[in-house]
Amino acid sequence: MKLGANSVLFGAFDMETAFKYTAMAGYDGIELSAINGMSEHLVLGRWQELAPEIKRLSKEYGLELLAMEQPSQDPATMETAFQAAAEIGIPVINCGPGGKADDAESFQERIESLGNLSLMAERYGVTLCVKAHVRAAIYNTPTTLCAMEAISSPAFGIDMDPSHVYRSGENPVEAIAAVISRVKHVHIRDCKGRGPRPGEPAMQANGRGDVDLVGYIRVLHELGYDGPVDLEIISTKGAGYTLEQCIVIAAEARGHMQACLQACGAR
Repeated sequence: MKLGANSVLFGAFDMETAFKYTAMAGYDGIELSAINGMSEHLVLGRWQELAPEIKRLSKEYGLELLAMEQPSQDPATMETAFQAAAEIGIPVINCGPGGKADDAESFQERIESLGNLSLMAERYGVTLCVKAHVRAAIYNTPTTLCAMEAISSPAFGIDMDPSHVYRSGENPVEAIAAVISRVKHVHIRDCKGRGPRPGEPAMQANGRGDVDLVGYIRVLHELGYDGPVDLEIISTKGAGYTLEQCIVIAAEARGHMQACLQACGAR
C-alpha cells in the first residue's frame, strides 16, 4: 500500500506548502485537491498552466501523484479533470456519488451519470472512483454492490472510505471484503460517533476516533490490496486551522498508518 494525503488538508495554503509538509511527514505520495472552495491547488480552469509546476513539485519532494479529488459529475468539468490527469500523470480521479439515499430514481440517475463518466475515463486512460457517502445515493455496502453490478467499465472503481461506511451504520472491517474486487483507492480518516458529519478536523486524524482503522488496514492487507491509501481531512480551511495544526494532523495520521502496516506485516 502507498500512503498519501489529500492536499485539501492544507487547503488554506498554497500547493507547494502541501507538497512540502506532506513529504516531511513521510508520505509516499499525494492526492491533489481539485475541490472548489476548499483549496486552490489543482484549479481545473488553469490546469495547463499548473501542470509543469505539479510535475516539478512531485519530483522535487519525491511524492508520487496518487490521485485527484474532483467532486462534480458535470460532464464538462469531469472531462477537464480527465484531461488534466492524463497529461500530469494522475491515475485515479475520485468523486462523490451525489443523489439522495433510498431514492430509486435518484440512484438510477447517478448510475447512468457514473457509467457515462467511466466510459469517458476509459478514453483518457484513467480510473474514475466513487465512494459510498453518507446521505447520498450510494451510501453503504448494498448500494455500492448495486453500482458495481450496474457499471461494468474497467475504468470504474470503488474508493473505499471507512469513515463514511462507519457513519452509515456499518462496520468497515466487515464491509471491505464484499467490495474489494473493485476497490482502486482508499480514502482514510477517523471520526468520533456516527455523525453524520466527521467532526472537527483534529478529531479526523487516524486514531482519535471510533473507527477500527487498525483492523481495517489489516483486512486490506490480507485481501491483497496494494493501491493508494490517502488521508482525507476536510474543513481545516473553514475552521481556520494554522499551518502548524495541519502539519501535526498529517504527521500523527501518517504515524498511525505506518504502525498499522507494520503491525499486520505489510511493511
